[in-house]
Amino acid sequence: MADLRMELCEPVFRMEYRVIYGDTDAGGLVYNANYLRFMEMGRTEMMRSHGLPYSEMEQEGIILPVTECYLRYKASGRYDDMISIATSLAEVTRHTLRFHYRISRQHEGREQLLVKGFTKHACTDRQGRLMPFPDSVMAQISRVRPLEKS
Repeated sequence: MADLRMELCEPVFRMEYRVIYGDTDAGGLVYNANYLRFMEMGRTEMMRSHGLPYSEMEQEGIILPVTECYLRYKASGRYDDMISIATSLAEVTRHTLRFHYRISRQHEGREQLLVKGFTKHACTDRQGRLMPFPDSVMAQISRVRPLEKS
């Protein structure tokens, strides 16, 4: 059974995003699968802010496919909401990364949680074969979150 812990841990990266019409369904609510896009935006910008843009990892032949994800929906986002995407790197092993997320908006003067969740990513080569993170990349990742003891 999947580990459903989803607590954020420091450092937490936060970014804002305004929900566009294309993010919503016919009822004006954020379409459920778009929260995975928002999470991708959060983790991509978090990694970039720590000097690890995905584009550089891909140049080194590293691909980070999602191997597991979980979302817990708490409230609906709507067209034109300004949402906050909070992202943290919760777990690091030689072969995987796990990110935790909280997506919220301001509603009636307080923060309202819309979705919380996690994604887990494997380190693979371009052919999809599992590989350990290269030492140079692991050194950069470990500045954000130390390697888990296996």
